[in-house]
Amino acid sequence: MYHVIRCPGCQTFTYVDPYQHWKLCHVCGEVIDASRAPVYLEALDHKDADDLICELETYLNETGREDFNDDEKSKLRSEYARLVRSRIT
Repeated sequence: MYHVIRCPGCQTFTYVDPYQHWKLCHVCGEVIDASRAPVYLEALDHKDADDLICELETYLNETGREDFNDDEKSKLRSEYARLVRSRIT
């Protein structure tokens, strides 16, 4: 399981292991406190996390928005859960 988070410095999405306390941003070099960073999604593996990050960044770039609101984050989580359940069945 990996948490998809966002760098507070440059707003780049990244992912961390849930037991990881710190993450160095690969874009701006900021040290991210993973325990304080808001979790956008919880991905099953690093491949899913990479794919989700690409989709999140593409959506924000295409719409010209800065971030997701709480309702959208909740919807993202439920849609990802539905995708994972569909893979299992």
